[in-house]
Amino acid sequence: MDEQIHKYFLGELSSLEKTQLFQQLKEEPSLRKKFSEQQNTYALLDILSHQDDFTKGQKSYSDFILKKQKTKLKNILFPAFKYAAAIALLIISTWWLTYTIYQDKYDAAINTLYVPPGQRACLTLDDGTTVWLNAKSTLTYPSRFSKEKREVSLVGEAFFDVSKNPDVPFAVSAKNVTIKVFGTEFNVQAYPEAEHIQTSLLTGSVEIINKTTNQTLMLRPNQEAFVKNDEIAVSEIRQFAYFLWKDGVYSFEQETFASIIKKLELYYDTKIIVNNPKIYDFVYTGKFRQQDGIDEILRIIQKIHNFKIERDRKKNTITLSK
Repeated sequence: MDEQIHKYFLGELSSLEKTQLFQQLKEEPSLRKKFSEQQNTYALLDILSHQDDFTKGQKSYSDFILKKQKTKLKNILFPAFKYAAAIALLIISTWWLTYTIYQDKYDAAINTLYVPPGQRACLTLDDGTTVWLNAKSTLTYPSRFSKEKREVSLVGEAFFDVSKNPDVPFAVSAKNVTIKVFGTEFNVQAYPEAEHIQTSLLTGSVEIINKTTNQTLMLRPNQEAFVKNDEIAVSEIRQFAYFLWKDGVYSFEQETFASIIKKLELYYDTKIIVNNPKIYDFVYTGKFRQQDGIDEILRIIQKIHNFKIERDRKKNTITLSK
């Protein structure tokens, strides 16, 4: 059965095999626990596996699972990923930040997945919904949804491709907002440091609910909603390339440096100090790989807009000056 679970996460099971697996999960609590553990492991390993190297990611995951059956986790992480020791440390820390609490009502586990700064992860939920998590983001979700509802909570940013099921609503809770989903693709930004919660709808339809005021709003495709305090504002999506972040690409289109700095601080958990206010007015268009890192991104922008960069690694700050 371990092999069947492994094949499920690699997308190698037929529809009949999936049905048989889910039936066994329903009947065997110990198997559900094992399924939940491997679900978390797969998501964590996806932090290592970038979209442009899926084959290597699959092989690494397969090797990991085979060794995990014979050896304790702490003894195999480093040998399995010698080429990425630094990221392996992130995986270990993230693993310990993942917790499981069993609830009698749903007989399912509640999992929390945290993605470190400068990384991203992709997770497939119990109903087939795919979630991409951006850097410094946390998703809390059940290992198995109930028959009445599908609910997750988010801190940070995530892109959702929700599996359609009109009989069981899907909802995302973020700060003081609930987003009801009707089978769709959408992006949610809900970082604690941000002044607003932003929901961008690409396909389908979603309902935005401000839990503070009970105000509701339906979004149409290519619209985005901004919830700040007691107000909800709607506009058309202007930068579709922005959503490339789920593929590991940060895209900026005629964006002020003030806006870029805020995003880089969030994504890489680094404080950027600007000594000359004129730097904020710089406008930049370009694309960067997430794995390039904040230092390389700033150096590339520096070639167009002349400014000085000083890095203080002890204080984890970057100072920009003219």
